[in-house]
Amino acid sequence: MNYDIIFDRCKEETLFGRYITLLEIEPLLIKFKLTNNVSIIGYSVLQKPIYKLEIGTGKIKIFMWSQMHGNESTTTKALFDFLNFLKSKSDFSAKILDAFTFCFLPMVNPDGAFLYTRENANGIDLNRDAQILSQPESKILRQVFDDFKPNFCYNLHDQRSIFGVGNSNKPATVSFLAPSFNENRDVNSTRIKAINVIVAMNAVLQKYLPGQVGRFDDSFNLNCVGDTFQTLNVPTILFEAGHFTNDYNRQLTRKFIFIAMLSGLNYISENDVVSNENSLYLQIPQNKVTFYDIIYKNIKINYDGNEIITNFASQYKEELVDEKLVFNAYFSRIGNLDGFYGHYQYDAQGKLYSDEFKNKPEIGELVNFCLDNHIKIVNGLVKV
Repeated sequence: MNYDIIFDRCKEETLFGRYITLLEIEPLLIKFKLTNNVSIIGYSVLQKPIYKLEIGTGKIKIFMWSQMHGNESTTTKALFDFLNFLKSKSDFSAKILDAFTFCFLPMVNPDGAFLYTRENANGIDLNRDAQILSQPESKILRQVFDDFKPNFCYNLHDQRSIFGVGNSNKPATVSFLAPSFNENRDVNSTRIKAINVIVAMNAVLQKYLPGQVGRFDDSFNLNCVGDTFQTLNVPTILFEAGHFTNDYNRQLTRKFIFIAMLSGLNYISENDVVSNENSLYLQIPQNKVTFYDIIYKNIKINYDGNEIITNFASQYKEELVDEKLVFNAYFSRIGNLDGFYGHYQYDAQGKLYSDEFKNKPEIGELVNFCLDNHIKIVNGLVKV
């Protein structure tokens, strides 16, 4: 199966970058409405529509939702790439449509998407509202789950660039989780179905991302949607779209999520998913916080009259300015960086730090400084 070619043919070119709102996806949904079941099933806190799309005729029901967190849009892009695949009229898409019936909520949190926040307009994390169901978006998600009665759930998210795969120097570009259904993190027949699909997806992704697939922490929290659905005996898979080198817009990561979606479905369609692959699942290294966006090494600082050589790191904050997303680098750690890696690393080789203020870095400040008064670092990077 050549997933590269399939993706290139199906990529939704109108969706680009990290800031994806209803403005970008509604024209696409209108196109699908001409031939498929697209409907508005409710409204957000700020009365923005929440769309549902159903397609397929198969007996296996798959429920997928994205942008429960408004600032997590990579899987939304991948979902529309996947929708393009479903309408591609290829033999493979016909096979998938014959095996499955899909229900999609492409943007659960349209208010958070517009504001580029994790929470909804009331400041509530919808992924901690699965039991109380205090928010309209949470109620809609649960109602669709109850009505559709899925056989599998795909819970689609993004994760920050801080995560690496185990203790390696590789970023966690894609991570998975078969959520727990109890405090003991036991494995029952429901959870094992999710585990088996993850193992199958990982096997395919290793050909594209060797060593860059992680396993998300499975601590049990019944307030989380995935844990709740798993307790209701529906195999649920958490997808986390992470960082790939020099891919802050996550245009490559969307491809790997697409490949994971498609390969997992292909596995389900060709297997009874009754084996037990838990040992292979546990071999996927767990995510760890091991990365900063930028690490600076061997920088000389005049500290209280003494010159010392130290290291520091910075992390980008994604900030919405005039409805455009800006990546601003802020100092996040100074001193010992053993055990941490940088997506970008710069060795100053003992050059002297200076800035317009205190001539030493301060946690939380923007990363703008000079080295030996002639090498300028602007917003975290060396200015050429």
